[in-house]
Amino acid sequence: MVTNIFKNPDIFRLDIPLPDNPLKNLNCYVVQDAGETLIIDTGFNQKPCYDALMEGMEELQLDWDNTTLFLTHLHSDHVGLAGALSPKEILMGEVDYRYFIDTIQGTSWDELDHKFAKEGFPVEAIAALHDTNPAIAFAPNETFSARTLQDGDTFSIGRYTFQCIFTPGHTPGHMCLYLPEKELMFLGDHVLFDITPNITFWNGVADSLGQYLDSLHKIRRFSVKTALPAHRKNEMDFYERIDAILHHHQVRLAECLRIVTETPSLDAYHISAQMQWSMRGKDWDHFPMHQKWFAVGETIAHLDYLIAQNKVLRIEENGIYRYVPTSQTDA
Repeated sequence: MVTNIFKNPDIFRLDIPLPDNPLKNLNCYVVQDAGETLIIDTGFNQKPCYDALMEGMEELQLDWDNTTLFLTHLHSDHVGLAGALSPKEILMGEVDYRYFIDTIQGTSWDELDHKFAKEGFPVEAIAALHDTNPAIAFAPNETFSARTLQDGDTFSIGRYTFQCIFTPGHTPGHMCLYLPEKELMFLGDHVLFDITPNITFWNGVADSLGQYLDSLHKIRRFSVKTALPAHRKNEMDFYERIDAILHHHQVRLAECLRIVTETPSLDAYHISAQMQWSMRGKDWDHFPMHQKWFAVGETIAHLDYLIAQNKVLRIEENGIYRYVPTSQTDA
């Protein structure tokens, strides 16, 4: 379904379904002006996503020779179909493009498996997750070429010039896209309005949550009248939502520190089991394993932040990472 949501420039929203996924949909945005087109994100490498995207492109009478594809970040629900399309150019942040290439050609998934095992995640479940984790199952089949972008880079579509804003945290190289003259921002997954973006740890990043919080403060300084998230709806004030997310993570950090203090030497998997999660009333034992995978990743990100703040220490015992409060080690 194609919906015209903005005039001058014309901006359309395509509802790309994400079957059997709690995110439900991807908001693929299409900007058209003066015979040129910009597509923002694609959906999974999955037939329902492809069919919905192609149906929308046909309705908009898209000319691929004058179409640019911008990818906000490396997650499969945003880049999954990039290799199946034929735009004149693909644009992507330089940091996330390097990470994406490594997911296809490198060892990043093996390193991730090793990290989760050391954090206490059941080893027997890790390999099985490769078949059900959408980040792997619905990723592009191969790499694609892209022109990479840095913070502050600009490009034009028709009469309008867009500014790239580097917002690491959700991924190491996430980018938002800003149209200054209209005070309009495409948010990707940096700010969502009825769910909180997942913040996990990343290979080579010491404190992804710290990066994310800094990036929230960064975009809060922009003048934004129209905020367009990559998933679901926007029915909140942009600035109020940023403040709510900042508060959410302060609450989560306090909860995480409390658990580490009250029950020191737990691994991240068992710390996650004691935290409160929104899973339709299910307790930890009844979580789907792939949701536990996301939850543990987010717990590790909060623990990394507490380590960076010198409130928690990570120690290794018999090949497993365990966490203790610095207040007890200083005593």
